[in-house]
Amino acid sequence: MTTAREIMTAGAECIGAQETVLEAAKKMTEMGVGALPICGTDERLKGMLTDRDIVVKVLGVGKDPAEVKAGDLAQGEAVTIGADDDAEEILRTMSEHKVRRLPVIDGHTLVGMVAQADVARALPDPKVGDLLQALSTD
Repeated sequence: MTTAREIMTAGAECIGAQETVLEAAKKMTEMGVGALPICGTDERLKGMLTDRDIVVKVLGVGKDPAEVKAGDLAQGEAVTIGADDDAEEILRTMSEHKVRRLPVIDGHTLVGMVAQADVARALPDPKVGDLLQALSTD
């Protein structure tokens, strides 16, 4: 069975919890991504920051992105997948938590990101339909 390590995009970068949302937005733009993992000073994952979070929770309510810290937007425990978990487990985790991207960890170390499209390429067609349906319903 295909594992997260085999289908992930390696070399994921974190935004530090103490860095500003403006710095995160610049990093997203430079990297061409719509989400970044938030890491604490202990290098442990604290959550995910998405471009939508920036728009809705910062800009949309009139906050200054140069003042808001990325860590302020981390909510609860980050949903992750283990590097050696298989595509079926990734599918279950994405469906259960209604997320389209998952940080891939090996122990406590961030080693990559796996996106909905990565899983779709790794799964047989009927399972892809299940994933898309699960993520598209409220």
